[in-house]
Amino acid sequence: MDWLRKNKAWTIAIVLIFLLAGWLRADFLTSVTHKVSHDTVYYDEMVHRLLDKGIYAYKEEVSNARVTPGYPLFMTAMYVVADQINVEPFPLIRWVQVLVSLATLVLIYMIALQATRNKWVAIMALFVSAIYHPFIWANGAVLTETLALFFLMGYLSMQLYAFRTQRKRDAALAGLLLGITVLVRAEFLPLFVPLYGVFLLQQWYRSKTDLMVSRPSKWAIFKKVALLGIITGLCLSATMLPWWIRNVVSLNEFVVTASQSNPFKAGTYPDKDYTDKIVEQNGMTQDEYAWARIKAGFTQQTWKYVKWYTVGKLKYTYTHMFFGSGHSPLYHAYPKVASLHVFIIYSTIIPLLALVWRWRHPAAMLAVVIIIMTMIRLVFVPEYRYNFTVMPLFIILSSWLGIYILQKIGTFIAQRKTAR
Repeated sequence: MDWLRKNKAWTIAIVLIFLLAGWLRADFLTSVTHKVSHDTVYYDEMVHRLLDKGIYAYKEEVSNARVTPGYPLFMTAMYVVADQINVEPFPLIRWVQVLVSLATLVLIYMIALQATRNKWVAIMALFVSAIYHPFIWANGAVLTETLALFFLMGYLSMQLYAFRTQRKRDAALAGLLLGITVLVRAEFLPLFVPLYGVFLLQQWYRSKTDLMVSRPSKWAIFKKVALLGIITGLCLSATMLPWWIRNVVSLNEFVVTASQSNPFKAGTYPDKDYTDKIVEQNGMTQDEYAWARIKAGFTQQTWKYVKWYTVGKLKYTYTHMFFGSGHSPLYHAYPKVASLHVFIIYSTIIPLLALVWRWRHPAAMLAVVIIIMTMIRLVFVPEYRYNFTVMPLFIILSSWLGIYILQKIGTFIAQRKTAR
């Protein structure tokens, strides 16, 4: 409360941003007709199957592990609540997702503060995230994106905090949050490994001015960082353990995340040309067929496949916004909404390159996440929805660049006035 009294203008600005964000999301939900994607239809069937028959299965009538359980269980809980209060489940889910989306804005603000140590960057990132249309549109989609984004931002915030405090408890909480994130969207499973790798290098090569006492040995630093990483990994594993046990007991096989492999195979078709028959399937499994296509593609059509697995997939993933499940009429809170997305993407290139050079900076962790998740997505079929979960990090880095430029302009103008 003392901080609020001393920072009234700042507090009012943040409250106004959240009121704007809440109004935009509520206005969107109530002013359009929401479409239902085929994935949502399958999730709906899955939840009814789980409630009526006790069978956890996606697209089938027998138990499977084709999707991770985070979002289906969230939907199941919403269906139970909807039945208790006598409302339709989809509208309830959408309104709950609005609350989740607003909570995510808090986490984005916290990550921006932790990474850049600049409150102006934090409030700029908060404002842009409040009005960024995919973060509004996603609330109408009964899909994993909104929930996954919330838990991913929660994990990253806690992971940055754990790096700062280097406490075992904080490393454990980071692992717990990452485990929940993976149970919603499996692609984030390996994320903590490169983050701890970069953190180790940062600790090894800290400048002498950062050290209050004599520099610890590299072996001592390694043991401390490795212990924190192991704790995070163990808590991640403990969170996922019930899912692993279920798969062994119900399916007689160990499934780490999910057994669905079609996105990997679909990613082997350059420019999404699914008529491409460079290899005949001839009874191969989806994984075997995908590897056969990759081998044939890079040997017989090398340049075509090199372009596809680099700039081709990057273009598909990042040049357009995620539209949720679709809606009509198209909701625009302001004109030229696509221009904001394009500006965020391209303006982030500069701070990304700068952070590769200045990798000791705490914000380098945001660059690591963007780079690692981009590399992972290059393996699979590219979709616009795959850029959704990393867009807060793009927004933070883009805001950082914008504030840096404004501060330089302000300093230049002040110096000119002083010189006169």
